[in-house]
Amino acid sequence: MTDTTDTNAAPEANSKTSLSDAIRAHFSGDAPLTEKATGFVKERPWASAALIGVAAVVILNTLRGRR
Repeated sequence: MTDTTDTNAAPEANSKTSLSDAIRAHFSGDAPLTEKATGFVKERPWASAALIGVAAVVILNTLRGRR
């Protein structure tokens, strides 16, 4: 009996994983990080803005307690 499951094949995207598929597609490979980020921002500007906003909130909350 042969196993027909291909473990190297990428799973098909659906509406729940399209963002994670886009992140995986843009940030894999040997290109410089700036080119990877630029390609992701061009394809998904709203998701990029949301990620930057969340990162800004995290940074502000960590700096809020310092004097």
